[in-house]
Amino acid sequence: MKQIFNLVTIILVGISLSSCNNVMRKPNVRYMANTDMYTSVGYETYAKNPNFKNGLEAQLPVTGTIFRGEVPYEIPDSNEGYLLAKETLKSPLETNNINLEKGKALFTINCAICHGDKGDGQGILMQRDKVLGIPNYKDREITEGSIYHVIMYGRNMMGSHASQLKDNERWEIVQYVQKLRADLLPQNTSIN
Repeated sequence: MKQIFNLVTIILVGISLSSCNNVMRKPNVRYMANTDMYTSVGYETYAKNPNFKNGLEAQLPVTGTIFRGEVPYEIPDSNEGYLLAKETLKSPLETNNINLEKGKALFTINCAICHGDKGDGQGILMQRDKVLGIPNYKDREITEGSIYHVIMYGRNMMGSHASQLKDNERWEIVQYVQKLRADLLPQNTSIN
């Protein structure tokens, strides 16, 4: 019995040691062989692709697609939707210095080029006559909801910024815009 145990031990140690080496091996048999799924064609992003109706490789996401973890925005892109958002939407974020600082940073990156650092409509593009008619925040009756809706869909000359900003980032910008508006208004005027 002891001899059988020793023999089995020697065989297992031998197999284990023979399997440990540094030689790089090619795969023996490929299950997928040389099918298109195994060695697929790598198209360039904006190259022509006959597999799609429009003939391009890069495709837009399906209408209604949202980021993972995002909440769908159900208010339509219309004047009625704008008025509905203006009346009903409220920020889910707590107003605090952290959110205002984040909002300021995001505003500087995404909005200040047109709206100006103070929200007075005197951004760099306005000063260089590239874009005209950018409103001053104090001249408009805006609410949290209307600001958020405009960020989502755009309005007049302003395009949508929904694809550049996540939901919480939009609300941080809304808080900062409300602060800028409060700074522009006379002292005895209140904002909602």
